[in-house]
Amino acid sequence: MNDFWLASGHHLLDRNTDGRLALTDEFLKAYLARPELAPPPDACAAEKILYAALLDDSRRPVSADEIAAITDADARENWRHMITFRDHLNIHATVEAAYVALVREGKRVPPLFLDQLVQVILRNLLDGAENAYLLRAAEMLFRPQRLTIYDGSLIAADLEYIGAAAASPLVAMLGLPHAGEIDLLNDDNAASYWQRSDRFDMALDLSAGRCGLAALGAVIELWVKHLLAVEIAIEPVVELGDVAMSWYVGLDAEATRIGDALWQHGALDADERAGIVAFYRLTFADPNIVLPRLADEPVYLILATTADGVLRVKPQNLLTGLPIRELATIA
Repeated sequence: MNDFWLASGHHLLDRNTDGRLALTDEFLKAYLARPELAPPPDACAAEKILYAALLDDSRRPVSADEIAAITDADARENWRHMITFRDHLNIHATVEAAYVALVREGKRVPPLFLDQLVQVILRNLLDGAENAYLLRAAEMLFRPQRLTIYDGSLIAADLEYIGAAAASPLVAMLGLPHAGEIDLLNDDNAASYWQRSDRFDMALDLSAGRCGLAALGAVIELWVKHLLAVEIAIEPVVELGDVAMSWYVGLDAEATRIGDALWQHGALDADERAGIVAFYRLTFADPNIVLPRLADEPVYLILATTADGVLRVKPQNLLTGLPIRELATIA
């Protein structure tokens, strides 16, 4: 079986009988290896003592006084965030439950922590996947993308990766900033995805009617089923036309703004239409779980890019924005 996203820390977690991820000391200790937390040689004694204690016992209680004793202000802030996040993970039975609670309770945590949880949850629910398009589309839920039109196609490339220094023929061809070697995912190179998955160096065609958008829709179906225990079906809407929206969910900040405009005015201007990357129709397998007034109505999902071509998907919106009567308790 092909492995992928090794750096997510998936292998450091256990899986319970429901197929969800159980927290381990090894996973928590991996956070201590991050450069933001590993004390530099000139760190104060308080920080070094705290760090050594957590290496010995990653779940050890940490008092506010211990963090306040750290001399460097940036280090104190990093440790406050880390310990708050660690304590939140500790009180939940699974990583999935911790993530859902963060989203539903609106707790403020560094976006990096949310993205890391999304990645490791996706790694779990996509375990054994054999479709490279599905896995590449899933990257969009935890890594920002740069979108570019080339030869009539809408191409998504990893925003962080294309900021690298080396040159790439595809990047030059697309008019993107120079980056490391990057390929457009296609049937000929799809088999190489697993070996290079941690590099995030494959671009995805998101043009209407092509498999990139269908793959993203399939990822969303799996995400909602795994985290909300709700069966849905998603299909791309190729022509927006005069869609009457009874309910919609914006999958990013720009999409929410566009959805609001469409809701209020029933139409979009040219710039707003141009910003739409994807428009999906979502239906529920069991209409009885939907709010009564929407039982026979589809829900629409909108994905959009900013004016400078950046796409930042917010998968948490799917956990809070769907018109479900009663949200399941995720353990």
